[in-house]
Amino acid sequence: MTRAVFEPVTARAEPQHASRLMEKDKAMTTLALVDDDENIVASLKMFFEAEGYQVRAYHDGESALPALTDSPPDIAILDIKMPKMDGMELLRRLRQTSELPVIFLTSKDEEIDEVIGFNIGADDFVRKPCSNRLLAERVKAVLRRARGASAVPEEGDVKAIVRGKLVLDPNRHACTWDGKPVRLTVTEFLILQALAARPGYVKSRDQLMDAAYDDQIYVDDRTIDSHIKRLRKKFREVTDEFDAIETLYGVGYRYTE
Repeated sequence: MTRAVFEPVTARAEPQHASRLMEKDKAMTTLALVDDDENIVASLKMFFEAEGYQVRAYHDGESALPALTDSPPDIAILDIKMPKMDGMELLRRLRQTSELPVIFLTSKDEEIDEVIGFNIGADDFVRKPCSNRLLAERVKAVLRRARGASAVPEEGDVKAIVRGKLVLDPNRHACTWDGKPVRLTVTEFLILQALAARPGYVKSRDQLMDAAYDDQIYVDDRTIDSHIKRLRKKFREVTDEFDAIETLYGVGYRYTE
């Protein structure tokens, strides 16, 4: 197995252009690390605490599950291969009740792991070994998307999207179908928002990737297909007759009222 190598934490001056607002946001951010490698956890905990995050650490999925469920952090970084309960199973159980943003940290190099991970609701993958700085940028990218989709309503915020039985409120990250709530991850919400914003218009996979992902995150076409599959499944748990997301093979997807 490839051994993970992480950068040592060194003192450094903060960039002058870093905004006070960003520092305030980071100070309020709680990050959970779940990895059975104590050296990796210790290194990352030290690094992220130096960056201003509040860090909670766990060494297996079984002990992490109740903690992440009872007192959710703002974001979690999960290893895939762990004793007692691996990262995939941990995320499956979390997704039964939570849309917590999750990044998988994995030493595996198999594409199928990413397909399965995105299918069960992962927000991003980072492969070991990687630099602390790269991982920190991916964390910030996922948090930006999560906060952008659940911003506190203010004057000038976007209006809720109403399309027949569908209501999407980007300011509260709220979604309902025929008055019944539908729990969506950040990525799922952004994809559905892009489709529902212009019903009848086809969105290519590239356009949906642009709508749902930060420029720093690379995903392939099948990732979008996995998210669409999850969206349909969630809505069909509310109504068996849901067919509002239409596939145009070789072209993309569109929302039909």
